[in-house]
Amino acid sequence: RWQKVLYERQPFPDNYVDQRFLEELQKNVHARQYRYQAVVFQSGVVAQQLCSVCVFVVTWWYMDAGMLSPQRLFVAALVSSLLGYVLFDAVDGGAGRWESGRTRWADLKSTLVFTAFTYGFSPVLKTLTESISTDTIYAMSALMLLGHLIFFDYGANAAIVSSTLSLNMAIFASVCLASRLPRSLHAFVMVTFAMQIFALWPMLQKKLKALTPRCYVGVTVLFALAALAGLATISTVGAVLFTSLLLAICGLCPYCLIRLQLLKDNIHGPWDEAEIKEDLSRFLM
Repeated sequence: RWQKVLYERQPFPDNYVDQRFLEELQKNVHARQYRYQAVVFQSGVVAQQLCSVCVFVVTWWYMDAGMLSPQRLFVAALVSSLLGYVLFDAVDGGAGRWESGRTRWADLKSTLVFTAFTYGFSPVLKTLTESISTDTIYAMSALMLLGHLIFFDYGANAAIVSSTLSLNMAIFASVCLASRLPRSLHAFVMVTFAMQIFALWPMLQKKLKALTPRCYVGVTVLFALAALAGLATISTVGAVLFTSLLLAICGLCPYCLIRLQLLKDNIHGPWDEAEIKEDLSRFLM
């Protein structure tokens, strides 16, 4: 009788298998069953980041057109940052701060250092790209914001995810766009606002999503409506297209994922490569 071993000589060819070979066949062993509501909830991260980019671009357009003063934007951003800071600690009762060991005084010093550094270098930021054409600046900014969306950490464990690269690309885009604003004060406020919406806002989103899902859903809806309202004042067509994009991401794409999941047909069996699951680090010592 044929045995599935290599250390004994048998009167069978090397590629011989008997009728028991397919008895170990398994299908969709590691397949995950998704629920539509859960997928829609997870897609809110993508929608929020798209809205963040939309709000940033709309704000820059208002400042460039002279319809929004830097003083008003700075005050609004300061008030919203203080409210978000209080909410960030109130969500978990300060447990996260206690685990990290970071004090409020350390946060205040970091904020003051960043604000002073940015304000001091705002004239340099304003004149940094004077030798580059405006069309090139706009193209570079669009590519950087697209890269920010691609590399952003949406919660997936993938090699393409890089929070540092994503944030750097967003700040680079903000510096490029801020250099086309009228004065150095505009550039300072624009870069500061970019740091708030691309660095601080996602941190609050992540904590709300983990601890208060209902509040997270409400914030996502309100933020999307605010982004759409701001975009509608600039371009009605753009607002309609952006609405279609959000609906496709939060409604159509989850539905397609659920439907395609039914067609998954992965097979597993004795032909799979062996996986060593035992910890072999002790042999390397």
